[in-house]
Amino acid sequence: MIVGTEWLIEATGCEPERLRDKSLLRQILSSVMDDLGLISVGEVWHKFPGEGGVTGMIALTESHLACHTYPEHGIATFNLYCCRTRPEWDWNSKLGELLGATGVTITTIERGSAAEMRTRTAGGEQ
Repeated sequence: MIVGTEWLIEATGCEPERLRDKSLLRQILSSVMDDLGLISVGEVWHKFPGEGGVTGMIALTESHLACHTYPEHGIATFNLYCCRTRPEWDWNSKLGELLGATGVTITTIERGSAAEMRTRTAGGEQ
């Protein structure tokens, strides 16, 4: 029995200034929620000082959505876990457009007793 799906997203080659922009990252997570019909029950955001990145987590009625950015490495990571079936969000094009990501890897994990894991890059499935 599958009880949920988890998506782990790694975006590389991102523009460092965008990875420091808390309002932009909030906008990205808001777009994910709007497009997938997710409902927030609370959130926490933290911008690290100086040249540091941003960490954000939104608790959902369906589970959670989180991001962590590493401007010094040009990397953003995202995690979405839903206990109800959802379509896949277009992480590849959206993160390319909004963060300048040159590479996006998505790992999908079905949670539960019949768990399965798939990893895809922008070029296809592995």
